[in-house]
Amino acid sequence: MMQDVINDYKNRAKQAAAEAEKYKSLSNTYSLYRLVIFGLMVLSVIIAAKLDTFTIIAVAAAILVFCFTWLVSRQGEFDKQKAYYQNLERVNENEIQSIVDHKNIYPNGQQFADEKHFYTSDLDIFGEASLFQLANRAATARGNQKLSAWLSAPTDKSEILSRQQAVKELAGKAGWKHDMQARLLFAMDEKAGRLDALFSYLQTPLELNGRKWIVPYIKVSPWLLLVTIIGGYFYHPANTAAIVLGIFNIGLVSSRGSFIAKSSSIADKMGDVLAGYADAYKRIELEQWEQDRCRNLAQKLVSEGASKKIAKLAALVNKLGYSLNMIVGFVLNLFFLWTLKQTIAIEDWKRDNQHNLEDAFDIIAEFEALLGLAGLHINYPAWCFPQIADGGNYTLIAKNLAHPLISEDIRVANDYELDHALNIDIITGSNMAGKSTFLRTIGINTVLALSGAPVCGDSMQVSVMEIISYMRIKDSLSESTSTFKAEIDRLQMLLTEVAGHKKVFFLVDEMLRGTNSIDKYRGSKAVIIQLMSSKGVGMVATHDLQIAELEKDYPDYIRNFYFDIQVKDGEMLFDYKIKHGECKTFNASLLLKQIGIDVE
Repeated sequence: MMQDVINDYKNRAKQAAAEAEKYKSLSNTYSLYRLVIFGLMVLSVIIAAKLDTFTIIAVAAAILVFCFTWLVSRQGEFDKQKAYYQNLERVNENEIQSIVDHKNIYPNGQQFADEKHFYTSDLDIFGEASLFQLANRAATARGNQKLSAWLSAPTDKSEILSRQQAVKELAGKAGWKHDMQARLLFAMDEKAGRLDALFSYLQTPLELNGRKWIVPYIKVSPWLLLVTIIGGYFYHPANTAAIVLGIFNIGLVSSRGSFIAKSSSIADKMGDVLAGYADAYKRIELEQWEQDRCRNLAQKLVSEGASKKIAKLAALVNKLGYSLNMIVGFVLNLFFLWTLKQTIAIEDWKRDNQHNLEDAFDIIAEFEALLGLAGLHINYPAWCFPQIADGGNYTLIAKNLAHPLISEDIRVANDYELDHALNIDIITGSNMAGKSTFLRTIGINTVLALSGAPVCGDSMQVSVMEIISYMRIKDSLSESTSTFKAEIDRLQMLLTEVAGHKKVFFLVDEMLRGTNSIDKYRGSKAVIIQLMSSKGVGMVATHDLQIAELEKDYPDYIRNFYFDIQVKDGEMLFDYKIKHGECKTFNASLLLKQIGIDVE
């Protein structure tokens, strides 16, 4: 099944590569045509010089400049198509790499890593070889932030079900998904903070001194200058008027430099960026959506006219950018007061369209987050969408649940059942038998389930609840915190959340490892009893068999599970399958013996 998915990506990548090569060839051909046109222009000058006539140059220049401009325009379109198909090829190749070895061209979310978060550090949600790296398909900063928020906290049932339906619909539109990713890939190279700076600029009105007379003057200025220039051919003193008008125009633009500079600062390459977003908006608006979430998001864009508004702003910014070339800018300002004219046009756009602009970019971010979750459904069709359980107690029932970050050919799936109940499960077992991996399997799949994504299993029912983990406890030199102090702080956080009557499911791996064995047992037992008194629910993995004795005192609350080991001819064999009861076989002495230490 997975090979079929990979083959589909290979075919899509191959088709995209062929299209990219076609447009590259067309672009090169038109580049050659431009060279020919330039040669003809030079030839017309030579012929005109020999014949001593200006008419040939004038006619040839008019025709050839038109042809040259048309060729430049067509070549630009071919280059855009070539870049699009190259991006489409890259997107499909990336999916293959993600399936094969979990590589990803998109950010891995390291910027969201937080060791003090309830669970993201322990469950490998962010960073290298993380869940975020597996799922993320967001090119924009806001898309990354949206997905990180979904993976960092649960939401309510209706929101989860809404995301699930949207993810299913997007997974059924694989071609549209890849098209959108290809069109947004430019945002990967976007400078940090540029959009925020744009929003800040657009929300700040600029006042232009003398606007009432400057606006009508800009409209008539080119005609006045043209008339004086033509008049100078017939009446020489008119040349002086033309020179005065030209100086006045340049001076007027220069005198409003501070007004123009605030707009010019956003012009550099921002027009192409905005045009890219406008294109993405249009794709969303034109698509036929069935599920409410996607349809409502698209309808919001349509009602706001987002694609047209952003496209218009992109055109204005690009026009303003023409003046960045010193020579071109001088000519445009001389005749048209260009930078002043475009800055005024941008200010008019700001006045009419700045409202709800950020909302439109948030819609792009939401689609990107949904695309990431949809990618999991496409790439791993055997994964299931969980049922979200109701009720005051806890439900977490799973069949053949496995860890999504472990390769399919080596991971081991397990069943687990917590059916509308209040239980603390004590999990014992040998070193390397699978206790920690099982806790992380439960945790990371629950995070997926409560984000609206499919989970790595055959079936799953789960309550909406907050995960709190206690696994990779480390000391901190910068905070002068010992391992034991770090453990105490983590326990206090857990106990506080549970005592606050929040629906918390905890995952504790080897509690109080930073102290002696006697205090460790007594402290662990006391913590578990206090958690029970607060109706806490979760799992505690431990090597301490005495903790498992709590089942005898609290049979309705404590359940024992274990991972065992088989030893044959001195070799340790693990099956990584969870079983009911207490572990009876341990392997520390065998491991020590392998490095030359005999334990009595």
